[in-house]
Amino acid sequence: MTMYKNYIGGQWAESTDTIKNINPSDLSDCIGEYALASAEDTEAAISAANTAFPEWGRSNIQARFDALDFIGTEILNRKEELGQLLAREEGKILAEAIGEVGRAGQVFKFFAGEALRITGDSISSIRPGIEAEVRREALGVIGIIAPWNFPIAIPAWKIAPALAYGNTVVFKPASSVPGCAWALAEIISRSGLPDGVFNLVTGSGGVVGNAILHDKRINAVSFTGSTATGAKVAAACSARGAKYQLEMGGKNPQIVLDDADIDTAVNISLNSAFFSTGQRCTASERIIVTAGIYDQFIEKMTAATSALKVGDARDPSTQIGPVADSSQLEQSLKYIEMGKAQGATLACGGERVSLEKDGFYLSPALFINTTNDMQINREEIFGPVATIIKASDYDDALAIANDTDFGLSAGICTSSLKYASQFKHDSKAGIVAVNLPTAGVDYHVPFGGTKGSSYGSREQGSYAKEFYTVVKTIYTYPG
Repeated sequence: MTMYKNYIGGQWAESTDTIKNINPSDLSDCIGEYALASAEDTEAAISAANTAFPEWGRSNIQARFDALDFIGTEILNRKEELGQLLAREEGKILAEAIGEVGRAGQVFKFFAGEALRITGDSISSIRPGIEAEVRREALGVIGIIAPWNFPIAIPAWKIAPALAYGNTVVFKPASSVPGCAWALAEIISRSGLPDGVFNLVTGSGGVVGNAILHDKRINAVSFTGSTATGAKVAAACSARGAKYQLEMGGKNPQIVLDDADIDTAVNISLNSAFFSTGQRCTASERIIVTAGIYDQFIEKMTAATSALKVGDARDPSTQIGPVADSSQLEQSLKYIEMGKAQGATLACGGERVSLEKDGFYLSPALFINTTNDMQINREEIFGPVATIIKASDYDDALAIANDTDFGLSAGICTSSLKYASQFKHDSKAGIVAVNLPTAGVDYHVPFGGTKGSSYGSREQGSYAKEFYTVVKTIYTYPG
């Protein structure tokens, strides 16, 4: 079996411990064994990044462009191959997996261009004869802790801006999806970056993550993951004065008003709730439907949900792939039982699916007759489980939508320009979709939420510079 190593200081580094990468569509299929970094390995990666930073932080912007453009070009040229790996490793259906890989390539190409557009300001001083200027400079060593649900796109939108603005990187992917991380690192290793500028250390949060959070040489941490872990990241970074950026949970609403085209609304709700097996931070787990079409919507939504084909992620006919791993499957099943116990009606799905190949298959679960105070409507499930909540009118639907501890994304289906316009302003989410699924985002615009979903400056697009650079004000007296 192939053993894939970590990448530290420009060298592929072995480790005493390894982890098997198992295909959630076929539990008999082992993709490979991947090295698990120790605390000492992580310390070596941090040391390498720290040593490389002074030179890279002052590097020529053309060199940064060339490296990032090389990475983006190769990713795009290999998107079908890498998409197959992503689908096999994470369980995202093949079309979505290839789309994610394409987005990762586009992100690197975008930030290649951004490396050439690092701007500053020349400002007149209030003091005669003094020149004032404002520059953006690199922070230093960036610790990147990425999740499993977008195993190449999210690392891309963190790594690319970090490198574009002159930082060095220590990258910890989720242990359950080391394959995409390793493939990305292998491409980066051939991009011409100096040794130590980029480092890959696969391992547990308790070992690798802990070392990143508490090392004073890590100047900033960009984290995407659970709310509980995000709190630990915040505490550790705050304690030593390191900059941090958090993308965490969501309990996103999809409102459907009486005036919506019902078939369009059903298709949007299916996408928002169940595509990527519901394992997207922008997925809408709460579908809020006004009274005039509530019964009709339930009938159509139940039929459409029941018709979704569950199967192997790499089968082109599959619409819903497996849940990513056993823990995610157990979590979804726990919430399904919880919903039943709290009085919600399970309209369809919510059952283990047995196929020829043993995998973590779960039929999409749709609950009706729910209220917003139920636990299944308060806590993020992060699986193919959605609820329908009845609202009397727009104002009631809006109140329900905003009644959550989170605020990542929110959507509305309506033919009313009035309500569409109001919702853009009234929604307390960081991302708002009108007559579109909540989960579709572009790579060149800011990404992030409000309340318990996000902390710090936005990710993606030109807004990424707010996190990955520091502003320096310089005064000069020409003499």
